[in-house]
Amino acid sequence: MSTNQGLFPPKPAVRRSFGNAAKSYDGNAFLQREIANRLFERLDYIKLKPTSVLDIGCGTGYATAKLRERYAHAAIIGLDLAPPMLATARAQAKTASWSKRLTGRAPALHWLCGDAEKLPLKPESIDLVLSNLTLQWCNPEQVAKEVARVLKPNGLFMFTTLGPDTLKELRAAFRAVDDKPHVNKFVDMHDIGDILVHAGFADPVMDQEIITLTYAELKPLLQELKGIGAHNVQDGRRTGLMGRDRWQRMVTAYEAFRKDERLPATYEVVYGHAWKPEFMKRKTIDGQQTIDINEFKRMVGKS
Repeated sequence: MSTNQGLFPPKPAVRRSFGNAAKSYDGNAFLQREIANRLFERLDYIKLKPTSVLDIGCGTGYATAKLRERYAHAAIIGLDLAPPMLATARAQAKTASWSKRLTGRAPALHWLCGDAEKLPLKPESIDLVLSNLTLQWCNPEQVAKEVARVLKPNGLFMFTTLGPDTLKELRAAFRAVDDKPHVNKFVDMHDIGDILVHAGFADPVMDQEIITLTYAELKPLLQELKGIGAHNVQDGRRTGLMGRDRWQRMVTAYEAFRKDERLPATYEVVYGHAWKPEFMKRKTIDGQQTIDINEFKRMVGKS
């Protein structure tokens, strides 16, 4: 399948937005940490002993630290697009690792600045790729291809992302102001599953849940989004200050969603995992199958 390239925000804007939020991120990312915790609960049910692990979109390193705890003898790589995020993660990891170094239990830890759509890693070099709330900032087709490339045979890709109902109230409220994009768009869970299949993954498992946060007023929600770097960076967005009249119209529109004296903010959280099979078969547009040369060599070696 082919997704719309215009759906995804431009990378320079994403890098700049998250870089600017590096210092404020941890103070506002409680939802991101909670979703990471729920992702790791799902990982509890999967038997895997990786020697190499990649955390795509590691941010300030919360999930990376959990990977270090879980896989004490694996080499861990934290990758992020924004250098200031990596600098924060690196500084926090150094502080946390001293006691483990004294006990000899600290795993190898590496930090990479790079794009999830063009991973700076060798083919078939990673056992486990994990990503928490990063795919929604990327072209998932390209990420799936890259993850399939760097995973070893029988390696696992495990991730979370956001579905189309995310921030639906905010999107509707902004429509009362103008027709410009104010909220990022998100790919449907079923499309993500199809993308994984077309990239060569075997039997992807997908599920989703709705998490609703509530606020006494609208400003704290917008401040949190800006604080984690997740405000709108799409092409075609309106730039500059909103103005008092437009702001009040948007606030009034959002008030229509108030329930039990609270304003809701909906997040459609998508969880997924898929295995890279030992021999990957990829289908072209005309339905024909292609086999990578490395796959072919392994197949010949097994015969």
